[in-house]
Amino acid sequence: MIKVGIVGGTGYTGVELLRLLATHPEVSLHIITSRSEAGMSVSELFPNLRGHVDLMFTVPDADQLAECDVVFFATPHTVAMTLVPELIKRGTRVIDLSADFRLKDAQEWEHWYNTPHTCPELLDLAVYGLPEVNRGQIKTAQLVAAPGCYPTATQLGFLPLLENNLIDPAHLIADAKSGVSGAGRKAAIGGLLAESSENMKAYALAGHRHLPEIKQGLNLVSSQDVGLTFVPHLTPMIRGIHATLYGQLTSSIDLQSVFEQRYANEPFVDVMPAGSQPETRSVRGANVCRIAVHQPQGGNTVVVLSVIDNLVKGASGQAIQNMNIMFGFDERLGINTIATLP
Repeated sequence: MIKVGIVGGTGYTGVELLRLLATHPEVSLHIITSRSEAGMSVSELFPNLRGHVDLMFTVPDADQLAECDVVFFATPHTVAMTLVPELIKRGTRVIDLSADFRLKDAQEWEHWYNTPHTCPELLDLAVYGLPEVNRGQIKTAQLVAAPGCYPTATQLGFLPLLENNLIDPAHLIADAKSGVSGAGRKAAIGGLLAESSENMKAYALAGHRHLPEIKQGLNLVSSQDVGLTFVPHLTPMIRGIHATLYGQLTSSIDLQSVFEQRYANEPFVDVMPAGSQPETRSVRGANVCRIAVHQPQGGNTVVVLSVIDNLVKGASGQAIQNMNIMFGFDERLGINTIATLP
């Protein structure tokens, strides 16, 4: 059994980590931090955890965190980089759910996050935690950068096509929709019920922070630099990502077979039967990406539909999947749950 710490336990990804780790048979929850809620019991803030998590929120302390075998950071961007170097120095393994270590280029990171990176020397150490691509590196990693939600759905949809040189890498389109929880648990006008309900809108067309992360991942498997138009949308639902992905085919092949073969041994990618339309509700609360591939009217445009729960496969569930790989557990342990319906 391993000792686990969580830094930033009061956000949506934090409580999702708690929900999943509380019943993980190989995990002992050791410490959960929150500067704003220090001294409060976890179950007082999150009553769904009553009887499952008997801990109090505490102020982050490097000495206490270093006692853990692994520490999850479920914090806003720029927070993890202040504590991670000390934990790495002490030999503690770290899984960061923020974007602090996802990009390999420190200058590009600074451009998108508008602040200098305080420990760029750790960017090369960090392993990008998309198991379907980096499982081997994750096994021995000390620092894992868990992918973002949009990047997870988008990369898993495009990977089989780019790996097999089936589409033109220069002209890719990702039209993606997210539930409101993707913006985090915070007081913001855009997240109010009266603002987001019965409404849908695109945002960040000039450039979303997930764009360089997606391109970085796709460029690793592409024959040439990827040209990606990424348009995110906010939809009136709590959870879910629906990514509709478009590419121009460069050869004729059985696309269904390509996807089925690529993900045949992946426990958390479900390639649906030909003609399917995956729904976000089919992955709610589950660590799975459901994918369907289409070739409308038999033309040369391929359309991939990719859905995930942004808080599970798009964040906390995938982070635990990484933890399972790092410590040699069954990859499905603690996260092999069935989606909730209705």
